[in-house]
Amino acid sequence: MKPFYFLFFILYALVFNTIKAQELPPIENFSPKHYRAANQNWMVSQCDNNYLYFANASGLLEYNGSTWNLYPTPNGSVVRSVNVIDDLIFTGFYMDFGYWKRDDFGTLHYTSLIDKLKVPLIKDEDFWKIVPYENRILFQSLDRIYIYNPIDESFIVIEAINKRAGIFILDKNIVFQNMDKGIFTIENGEAVLISDDPIVRNNTLVGAFLLHKQKILLTEDGKFYHLKETGITRWHIPADKDLVSENIYCSIQLNDKTIVLGTISNGIIHIDHSGQTIEKINKEKGLYNNTVLSIFEDHDHNLWLGLDNGISILNLKSHFQFYTDLKGKLGVVYTAKQFKENLYLGTNQGLFYKTTDVESGFKLVPNTEGQVWFLEELYGELFCGHNNGTYVIDNHQAHKISDFPGTWKIEKIKNMPHLLLQGNYKGLSILEKENDTWKFRNIVEGFDVSSRYFEFIDKNKLLLNNEYKGLFTLTFNDEFTKINHTINEPSHGYGSSLVTFNKHIYYTSNFEAKVLKYDFDNKAFFEDTLLTEKFYAKNNEIKGVLVSTPTTNTLWGFSDRNIISVSPGKFKNNLEVKNIPISSHFRRSLGIMGFENLACLKNGAFLIGASDGYAVLDINKFKTQKYDIKINVVQKKLKNTAYKTIALNGSSYFKSNENSFRFLFSVPEFSKYTHVEYQYQLEGFYNEWSLWSTEPSAYFSNLPFGTYSFKVRGRIGNTLTDQIETYNFTIDRPWYLSNLALFIYVGSLLLFTFLMHHAYKRHYKKQREKIVFDNQRELELKALENKQQLMRFNNDKLRQDVESKSRELGISTMSLIKKNEFLRSLKKEIIKVQNTKNIKPIIKIIDNNINNTDDWHTFEEAFNNADKDFLKKIKSIHPELTSNDLRLCAYLRLNLSSKEIAPLLNISSRSVEVKRYRLRKKMNLEHEASLSDYILGI
Repeated sequence: MKPFYFLFFILYALVFNTIKAQELPPIENFSPKHYRAANQNWMVSQCDNNYLYFANASGLLEYNGSTWNLYPTPNGSVVRSVNVIDDLIFTGFYMDFGYWKRDDFGTLHYTSLIDKLKVPLIKDEDFWKIVPYENRILFQSLDRIYIYNPIDESFIVIEAINKRAGIFILDKNIVFQNMDKGIFTIENGEAVLISDDPIVRNNTLVGAFLLHKQKILLTEDGKFYHLKETGITRWHIPADKDLVSENIYCSIQLNDKTIVLGTISNGIIHIDHSGQTIEKINKEKGLYNNTVLSIFEDHDHNLWLGLDNGISILNLKSHFQFYTDLKGKLGVVYTAKQFKENLYLGTNQGLFYKTTDVESGFKLVPNTEGQVWFLEELYGELFCGHNNGTYVIDNHQAHKISDFPGTWKIEKIKNMPHLLLQGNYKGLSILEKENDTWKFRNIVEGFDVSSRYFEFIDKNKLLLNNEYKGLFTLTFNDEFTKINHTINEPSHGYGSSLVTFNKHIYYTSNFEAKVLKYDFDNKAFFEDTLLTEKFYAKNNEIKGVLVSTPTTNTLWGFSDRNIISVSPGKFKNNLEVKNIPISSHFRRSLGIMGFENLACLKNGAFLIGASDGYAVLDINKFKTQKYDIKINVVQKKLKNTAYKTIALNGSSYFKSNENSFRFLFSVPEFSKYTHVEYQYQLEGFYNEWSLWSTEPSAYFSNLPFGTYSFKVRGRIGNTLTDQIETYNFTIDRPWYLSNLALFIYVGSLLLFTFLMHHAYKRHYKKQREKIVFDNQRELELKALENKQQLMRFNNDKLRQDVESKSRELGISTMSLIKKNEFLRSLKKEIIKVQNTKNIKPIIKIIDNNINNTDDWHTFEEAFNNADKDFLKKIKSIHPELTSNDLRLCAYLRLNLSSKEIAPLLNISSRSVEVKRYRLRKKMNLEHEASLSDYILGI
């Protein structure tokens, strides 16, 4: 087997040195300030969901890919050991060991196993290592090993005094060291001696490995030994020269069987199967600290280092390797070429090279200080396009062949191997080979535009792109001394490029966001929709120029989140596309946009120039990964209170005032140059997906009642997580919208409706009755008015009649008065002549006419017509009145004076006064009362 491994080592070393000398895997560091815990990290472990756990000086430290959580120990001591076994996280610390278990809220809680021990702990005992073996768990201090049986919760205690805790699984057996006694294994719960060789009695073991089916021991002074049945012998390896002065604190054998050693003061040393040093990585090369306390390989083969100050992670299996120019010697890398086993870099500070020696750094090619734009091997020679002109590089020396400044590109001319066309700052020029030496021949006349991108479309025809002036079609004369014909097509050329891919010429610009393909038959560009879709997909558009690598027939573009690689597929019109995730930091490190560069190395890897060095992409290592996302914590919040964690598997029904939520989630992905983004939606409230964000949390405040479904997914580059994580919950109605409240509302509404209906019915009934009443009243009023009008008419008529009767009465009365006065006057005159014979009959006739009752009846009738019922009324009031009294009352009612009444009664005025006096007495009138007023008032 040895010859085979030796041959393997030789081949590995040659390939590795040629490709990876000085290039390192991605390294990411976490400072104590970053993870908010103590400096020291003593041990590392990982659970099935990819969460990482660190035995930290402040407690148990958890990392889920986005957030750090710290769980202090019950006694506040330093956690020295951690190991995840099934779903339990076992830890050991000062005077205690046990396990942590996650509750329904996602929080870890500690359970001690010390109470199950039947023997007391040793004073100040600390537990430094935890190892699962078969169905047992071993806890190791510097004095003992406690073997725990989880089934019956029993313990076996083995004495094992050592300076440094170390339990190793070697060839499926437990191996541990008992200082000054040797190394032991465990059989049937007892310590069984393997070897008491002085080497293992006097030196502290820090590692035990099975390599090439041989048992290998490692001591803290960096020496390897073979453990055989015949004894222990030294294994001398090529890495001894790197280990001679190192103090090894910890070690691990990786999944690929290589070994990583953690030192006290110089970082880590990575050793291959044959004992050759693969790499030495310390603080100078990117680690956060040089003292390595623990080493752990996670599920994705990342290497985690628990340091004396901080945490570092190395993506050992990454398809990227990096060379970082920490001292700023190189500058910005614009071009690169591997030529004759040497790697050349063209930067803004000159042309640099390095040999295949691992330890050698880059050296400046003499006399090449300044900007280098172009490196290409043509006809077996390396050409360098420089700000000062053109060089041919031979044996690390630069031979200037042209002083024409600013060489962008050099291209072969078809069927003319002795000529080369070069593009410069101010046009085109020709190089010619003469006597096996290239030299400048001439400037191409008739074109003075900066010529960075150009491709031949025929022997004498050239397509040329200038990002400010557009596309040109140039026709040369046969001698290539001048341009005979020029066609210019202005275009928006920012970030534009002109490249050849798969035997076709393509033009693209970021402004137009299209890839145009040149049609040789129609001599025009047309959009290539397939390539446009690949390079300008929504949310994954390239920024900068396209880069072609003819040796692999691949076209490259750089977006904010991906390096996009396109190559021909196995079938016609089929393209093989790879989206290689990168971080925004990596994209920004590529330097000035529009000057992206990528060079194919001899081994098929690709060198990508950056502003502080370069990256090497091994596309064969790139594999599309699957990613999982997990909701870690769900919290609810009442108004003006702090967030309270919710049980993830508990009730998802919340009160109406518990309507503010916070969701914490993560994708446990630990590659430095992967860019994790999150997108979420809350169905039932906001059904659209949110914008992509790097923030691993979501907040929702004052949600209305209802049923919701929170969904979250992740994106790494252009790859979505395998699943969408979901949390469903319901917010109850507030009390005023509860079923009882709604029943009350409905009942109240029905009652209110009924009452309102009844009230309205009554109202309209009353209104109707009022209208009817008003109408009736109006009719009555109108009838009354009509009646009153009629009465007025009747009254007017009666008044007219009364007035007429009164006039008649007055006329009659006056007639009577005048008649009686006349008769009395006549009587007086007759009496004066009484001596006349036969006068008495005449006087009698006169007296009869004066006292004629017919006159009274006529007067009475007229009086009653004028003043109806007066005589009845006064008769009813004063029944004792005689007819003469009534006559006197009637005359007084007519407001006649005594003098006017006297003729009517045929008495004297004095007699009238007497009658009036008597009448007063009958009526019992007061003395002061007026008889006439009293009668008029009746």
